[in-house]
Amino acid sequence: MTVTVHLPAVLRGMAEGRVELTVSAATLGQALDAIAASYPALERRLRDERGTLRRYVNFYVDGEECRRLAGPDTPLRDGAEVMVIPSVAGG
Repeated sequence: MTVTVHLPAVLRGMAEGRVELTVSAATLGQALDAIAASYPALERRLRDERGTLRRYVNFYVDGEECRRLAGPDTPLRDGAEVMVIPSVAGG
């Protein structure tokens, strides 16, 4: 299945400036594995050293936050869109 992963501006520099990445994956975790193979620096911003989704990065699969679904095991349909949105903090 082919899915599109949309990257925010803050992460694009780790993916050669690309706004979106197209990968083949059946789950969110597989999509992140595919990204890690091509962009290891980006991988470190998305998952920690244990491979767990970073808590300050939100992943939306077709508009639904993945943690409300199945986390990295969230299934992806062909043509799915994944939005990566880092949390913003400050005052």
